[in-house]
Amino acid sequence: MAKAAKTAIKKDPKSAAEAKNYSKVIKAVRSPKTGAYTFKEQMVHKDKVKDFLAQK
Repeated sequence: MAKAAKTAIKKDPKSAAEAKNYSKVIKAVRSPKTGAYTFKEQMVHKDKVKDFLAQK
């Protein structure tokens, strides 16, 4: 599956440039009910990573 994504990026240089502006951010969120941690994953623009991590 990763090979298909690399192939798609190589074919369209404009998409490759835009894709480099995004990061996958993983945030650990603690459940108030059980106390267990869950993980929230999201693709975020590189300028908004701190905003994503700051929100509850």
